[in-house]
Amino acid sequence: MSKIPIRNMKGEQLGEYELADSLLEFDKGLQAMHDAVVAYLANQRNATASTLSKGEVAGSNRKLWKQKGTGRARTGRRQSPVWRGGGVAFGPKPRRHTKKLTKKMAQLAFRRAVSEKVTAGQMLILDELSLDQAKTKEMQAVVKNLAVQRGALFLVSDLDTNVALATRNLQRVELASVTMANTYQVLRYPTVVVTKKGMGDLESRLQKKTGSEA
Repeated sequence: MSKIPIRNMKGEQLGEYELADSLLEFDKGLQAMHDAVVAYLANQRNATASTLSKGEVAGSNRKLWKQKGTGRARTGRRQSPVWRGGGVAFGPKPRRHTKKLTKKMAQLAFRRAVSEKVTAGQMLILDELSLDQAKTKEMQAVVKNLAVQRGALFLVSDLDTNVALATRNLQRVELASVTMANTYQVLRYPTVVVTKKGMGDLESRLQKKTGSEA
C-alpha cells in the first residue's frame, strides 16, 4: 500500500490515505507517457502557416522578355520563386499534426504518470475544496497553506464555480476534474492535489481494464 498525506485547506495534517499498489504501474509505461505528451502537444498545434506557390500569385503569365538576344539570363513569368514578390518554393502549407493514441496506451500513460507522482511524494489529498466566494486571494491562501507555490494541479470530482473562478488567474495553478485530466497535466506540475472525494474517481481511472472494458 502506498500512503498519501491528507491535509485540510489550512495545511494541517489529517492522516494518510492508503492507495493499493495494484492500481499503480512501475514496470512499464515510460514510452506510453512520452507518446501521450507528444500527442497532446501535437494536437494543440493550429498549423496555419501558409505561403503562395507560383501558381497562386496574382499576375500575368506573359514572358518578361524574349528568350534570346538581350544578353540577359532567360526568364519566364513574374511569379517565379527567383523574383521578389513571386511564389515561394516548397513553402509551408496548412496541415494536420494530429497524433492518435489508443485507449490502452492513454490509460497506461496516465497510470504511470500518477504512479510517478505517488512514488516521488508529489501527491497530496485535500480533505475538502470549497470557497464561499470566487476570490483569487482565497484560493491563493489555500495554495500557500499547502506549500505548493512552485505549481500544482488540483483534481476534483465536480468542478465548483467559485473554485474555478478563483483559480483561473493564479499562475502555475490549474483546476481539472479527475475524469478529464490527462497525462500531460499530471506531469506538468510539481505537485498534484486530489480532493478526498475525487480519489474515488481516480481509483476508477487507475483500474486496469481488460477485454471488452478496455
